[in-house]
Amino acid sequence: MPSSGNSYKVRLLLSLLGVSYTHVPCEVCTPALEQAKEDGSLPHGKLPALHLTDGSILTESSAILWHLASGTDFLPADPMIQTRVLEWMFFEQNRMENVIAIRASLNSYPHLAAQASPERMADLEQAGIALFELLEGYLSDREWMVGASPTIADIAIFGYTHSSGTRGGYDMSPYPAIQRWCERMKALPDFIALDYQP
Repeated sequence: MPSSGNSYKVRLLLSLLGVSYTHVPCEVCTPALEQAKEDGSLPHGKLPALHLTDGSILTESSAILWHLASGTDFLPADPMIQTRVLEWMFFEQNRMENVIAIRASLNSYPHLAAQASPERMADLEQAGIALFELLEGYLSDREWMVGASPTIADIAIFGYTHSSGTRGGYDMSPYPAIQRWCERMKALPDFIALDYQP
C-alpha cells in the first residue's frame, strides 16, 4: 500500500539494505487490493506482506522489519539493544499508530472523511502532541532511538512521524529535536521518500 506508513517502513529498510525486490502496489480502495485479499496474497487480510522466495509470507510491518534487519547493523546483536529496539517498536505500534496514523488517514483518505469529525480530530491532535512531547524530550540529547547508529527502531518511529505535519496536520515546529532526527534519517545513504515506488 504505497501511501501507508507501515508499508513505507518495509520499502525504506529494503532500500537502505540494498535488497532488490518486486513491489506490488495495492492501494486502499483499489481492485488490486481486493484481488490480493482474494488470491491469498495477504494471509491476514492486510498490508504490508513480504513474500519470500521459499514461499513464506510475512505480515505485520514490525515482524518484517525484524526479519530483514536480523544480522545487519540495523539490528545489533547485543540483547539489551535488541530489547530497547523492541520497546520502541511496540511503542510505535501500540501508541503512535493509534493516534498519529489514524489522524493522517482521516486527514488524507476521502473515503474516511465522514469519520473525521472536529471532535475526533481535536482529540487525536491532543493525543499526538503528548506523544511528540515525549519523543522530543527523548531525542533532545541523542541522535538515534537506540544506540549510536540507526536501527529499525528509528525506521519504525519515522514511518508516520516524518509526515505528521503534511499528512496528519500537526504543527511540528515545537519539536526541533524530532525535526533534526528526521533530517538525519533523510540523509542516510539510499534513503527513499514515502512516495517513492520502485
